[in-house]
Amino acid sequence: MDLATDARSTASLLSGLRAEVEGREASLVREWSGIVEWASDHVIAGPEGVATITEGYLDTGIPIAGPGAPLVSEFGLMELVAVLGRSPDGGKAYVGRVIECAWRLPHVYNAVTSGRLAPWRAERIADLTHPLSAEAAAYVDRQLWDASGVGWAQLERLVAEAVIRFDPERAEADRQTAADGRHFDISAVDEHGLVHLDGLLDAADGHDLNLAVARRAEVLGRLGDDSSLDVRRSKAAAELARQDLALDLLIPDPDTGEVVDTVPGRKVVLNVHVADTTLIGQNPFANPVGRWEEGRCPITSTQIREWVRARHTTVIVRPVIDLADHVPVGSYEIPDRHRTRVVLRDQTCRFPHCTRPAQACDIDHTRPYGEGGPTCPCNEVALCRRHHRAKTHSTWRYDTVTPGTYVWTSPNGHRFRVDHRGTHPIQTTSPPDE
Repeated sequence: MDLATDARSTASLLSGLRAEVEGREASLVREWSGIVEWASDHVIAGPEGVATITEGYLDTGIPIAGPGAPLVSEFGLMELVAVLGRSPDGGKAYVGRVIECAWRLPHVYNAVTSGRLAPWRAERIADLTHPLSAEAAAYVDRQLWDASGVGWAQLERLVAEAVIRFDPERAEADRQTAADGRHFDISAVDEHGLVHLDGLLDAADGHDLNLAVARRAEVLGRLGDDSSLDVRRSKAAAELARQDLALDLLIPDPDTGEVVDTVPGRKVVLNVHVADTTLIGQNPFANPVGRWEEGRCPITSTQIREWVRARHTTVIVRPVIDLADHVPVGSYEIPDRHRTRVVLRDQTCRFPHCTRPAQACDIDHTRPYGEGGPTCPCNEVALCRRHHRAKTHSTWRYDTVTPGTYVWTSPNGHRFRVDHRGTHPIQTTSPPDE
């Protein structure tokens, strides 16, 4: 092997990679400049200061950066985010960071445009300064005239100092209300039917919970459970949930008030798309897939059987619903059976790049009911409230290619195909008319 040649090849490869990084960052800087120019052209400042009449409809100015930054057009922002190929919430946050830097952190923004600070680092700074007052943000910006050398811990200390210096009442309120940030959350179910826990507890509560889990995990081990300690602790936490101190309490039905049971244990809602022979263990390889509605994920038939066999577990098994069924009704109100079909078919809001679960969405008449549009799944689409408003009150429009597949057109003529595979920009042969 020619080591000298190999070394030259490696050096050339690394130089090429570095050039790609620099080119990518330069491209991102140009994107930032374009976003700032867009924002300058889409500031909303009508007589009320928050809304203005644009092309015949009311466009609301929304704050996406800290105090002192401009309000930008809500419907215009939707179009910009779609063109950038980002999700509605993620894109809004991204554009807000750019505006935060351009209007409230000029030293940071200049460092980005001059190539001294990577854009992703500036975004992190913008996230920290967003909630600050204009004076506090300006103080932080003055300290960051050469932000490339500032570490994250130093930056967080700087922000904390700015809050104390310019907003001492808020600093004291934050200290007194820190306990309000306590939480105990369970994440979405992953592909293996598992969830992650995330919590912030009072120190004494956390200590007690840890001791209880540790004791129960030790008992499981002594009873013959040969799982690892971590697995036993996981099982112990689940047992605590099903055998808590409220077992003697009677739980009234939330709708009728009727006392129906003691603490109900585990309740799992499933949309099962498996044969009944699979569920009882016969022919276990025949379509062994189910879907848990609350977790919005596929699960194996083996896990379904484990849930069915578990004590104190209520399992509701729903039959397969024909999503191609078209049974219109003669009223504007959308019946539950339509909503169920549309939710299962669309899965998420059908606006470009939006990932809001369909269960939390409105059901929109593609062709308005008042214009002869039927109340039928073939004329119904899941849209979250934000994008339902855009379709109703702005010039965003969509056409239904087939139920579940839609082509959206933005106010300036950009087009997007949205289907079960995601959002796909449709290239136009010429730019829209001015």
